[in-house]
Amino acid sequence: MKHLKLSLSAIASLTLCVTGVAAPAQAAVKGTLKVGFVFPMSGGTASFGEETMSGVKLAVDEINKAGEIKIESFLQDDKSDPTDAANAAQKLINVDKVHVLVGSVASSNTNAAAPIAQAAKIPLMTPASTNVNVTKVGEYISRICFIDDFQGSAMAKFAFENLKAKKAAIVVDSSSDYSKGLQASFKETFQKLGGEIVVEVSYLQKDQDFSSQLTKIRTRKPDVIWAPGYYSEIGNMIRQAKTMGLKAVFLGGDGWSAPELYTLGGDAIVGHYFSDHFSHEDTDPKVQDFVKKYQLAYKKEAPGMAALGYDAVYVLADAFKRDGYKTTGPELAKAINDTKGFKGVTGTITIDAQRNATKPLVILETQKTRATFKQRVSP
Repeated sequence: MKHLKLSLSAIASLTLCVTGVAAPAQAAVKGTLKVGFVFPMSGGTASFGEETMSGVKLAVDEINKAGEIKIESFLQDDKSDPTDAANAAQKLINVDKVHVLVGSVASSNTNAAAPIAQAAKIPLMTPASTNVNVTKVGEYISRICFIDDFQGSAMAKFAFENLKAKKAAIVVDSSSDYSKGLQASFKETFQKLGGEIVVEVSYLQKDQDFSSQLTKIRTRKPDVIWAPGYYSEIGNMIRQAKTMGLKAVFLGGDGWSAPELYTLGGDAIVGHYFSDHFSHEDTDPKVQDFVKKYQLAYKKEAPGMAALGYDAVYVLADAFKRDGYKTTGPELAKAINDTKGFKGVTGTITIDAQRNATKPLVILETQKTRATFKQRVSP
């Protein structure tokens, strides 16, 4: 595949200065960082890639305008597929000679790319892959998002304590590392709290007919259905469940977080819950500043994946400054891993000894066309 070197200022109209006000003088460029982005720009999770890149573009444009750091950006489409994610990482490292990788989104794809980055001693930081195994590859792999152990456990507690659920069904995407990780963490916590898992069924990514799985679930009459998949399947699943007369509340993880969830789910989507990294309703000034800038740039509401992409670039820029603008893999990886108390749009980010981010999550309730804030959960 021919590589795409992004001229981000040209791609997105992100002129944020006020007409008639002189722009501040740019600082002298102290370092140039070549960043390779691996995201799904096509395939089943393309919405995640597009949203994450929109946040990336906003951050890169701001940083390059400030002038102290110059970020050269290279994008490869992983096509929502692990093999393509691995090929994308190889291309960015060996041909484009990037200093650092950011990506991917889906955990299966990041798990495919991470060993390549580790072997090449090129840091890879994922903004959104939550599977616990992602960072176990080695010291060059890190993330700025919470992990599935926290996400699944938080949703199990919410189901048992807030929704008073005593019986849960689980429907898992058996082709997804992400979904299987969330299956395990929810199940463990829900059972420890005293809840019962009445049935577990599975499907494969890209499936569109869930009548067999939903029939099995309906016979067991659960209070809630834990469905930790991606929006592309979950929207259809929830719509079909309503048609079949299933009354249980669906629960999910951040894989639900896309506008397509509401178009696919239709009226059935109302009244369910999922965990996410960000809420546009958060009153924190940093969040509201981002929400306004995103609205100005893209003329639409900021999604959670965009906030993660935005934070990933700023965490990386902060690490680059702290390592003295050095681009060698060991020094840059150490600076990323040493991130402590970074105040991002998605929360205060501290990378722990396992190179995972310690940070809060939010639980959102689905409405007809969007999700609204329900509660924040701290680690």
